Amino acid sequence: MNKNREKKKMSNEIIENASIKVALNLFRAKEFTKKKFINSNLVSEFRDERGDVPGWVLVVLMTTGLVTAIWTIASPRLSAILKNSLDSMNGIR
Repeated sequence: MNKNREKKKMSNEIIENASIKVALNLFRAKEFTKKKFINSNLVSEFRDERGDVPGWVLVVLMTTGLVTAIWTIASPRLSAILKNSLDSMNGIR
């Protein structure tokens, strides 16, 4: 009976050691993969592409200014076109 306990204890120790080794290898693989991914060309390209925020702000402001200027100049004519279109739609009924 004592022999069976020793075998079972030894078996449990082997399983425990194997589990620890597997967990350690998984951790090492994860760290290795993480380092490779961080140092990859893809990540470094995205890291370098921060974008040109002042340029985009300038584009948005200029577009807004152009739309406002054109709308101010063309507003009476656009209103007339819209009114005529709606009036002609009422005549279809």
